[in-house]
Amino acid sequence: MLLPYSPIPLLPYSLMSLNPIALLDYAGVAVFAATGALAASRKELDIIGFLFLASVTGIGGGTLRDVILNLPVFWIANSGYVLICAVVAVLVFFSAHRFESRYKLLLWLDAVGLAAFSVMGAAKGLAITGSPVVSVVMGVLTATFGGILRDLLAGEPSVLLRPEIYVTAALAGATIFTLGDLAGLPALASSLLGFAAAFLVRGGALRFGWSFPAYRSRPGRRPEDIP
Repeated sequence: MLLPYSPIPLLPYSLMSLNPIALLDYAGVAVFAATGALAASRKELDIIGFLFLASVTGIGGGTLRDVILNLPVFWIANSGYVLICAVVAVLVFFSAHRFESRYKLLLWLDAVGLAAFSVMGAAKGLAITGSPVVSVVMGVLTATFGGILRDLLAGEPSVLLRPEIYVTAALAGATIFTLGDLAGLPALASSLLGFAAAFLVRGGALRFGWSFPAYRSRPGRRPEDIP
C-alpha cells in the first residue's frame, strides 16, 4: 500500500531509511537537473546558466504539482532539493565535455527522470486526494513539465513535438503505479512496476522510434465546392 508522503530532510537520514517514494523523488530531481545542465552545456552557458536550467528542470514539475494540489511547494519546505540541483549542475559543468553525444545522454536521462517522476507525482496525488484520476494526472504533469520548461528556456525543440512517444510513457507509469496501489501491492512493488513501465515505453520510443500515427492534413475545399 502507499506510504504516506511527506518532504524528508536531506540529512541526516541514510538512504536506507527513506521509503521508495522519497528515493524516487530525490533521484528524479537529480536526473532531471542533469538534463537541464546538459541542455545548458549544449548552449555553452556559464555556471549561472547551468544552475538555473538545472534547478528549473529539476523542480519545475513538482512545483506545478504542489501548486495545483494547493500544498506547500516541496523545495521551499525542504531546501535540500535545490542543493541537489546545484551540486548536479556543478558536476555537469566540469564533466559534460567528456560525453560524445550530450543530446543522446540528455534524452536517456530524461527517460529516467520521467519514469521516476511519473510515480512520484502519482503517489503524492493519490496520498493527498485519494482519487485515482488525480493521481494519474499529477503523475503525468510532474513527469513532463520540467522537461517542457527546459526545452523552452534552452531554445531546443520540445520533447512534446518529437514524433516518439513521451507523454504516453508518463501516463503508463502513473497508471501502473496507481493500479498497483489500489490492488494492495506494497509501495516498493507499485513504485518499481510504475517506474519500469514508464522507462520501458519511453526507452522503446527512443531505441525503436515508437510513435502513434500523426495527423495528416488534406487540401481544403474551395468555397465554391461546398454544397
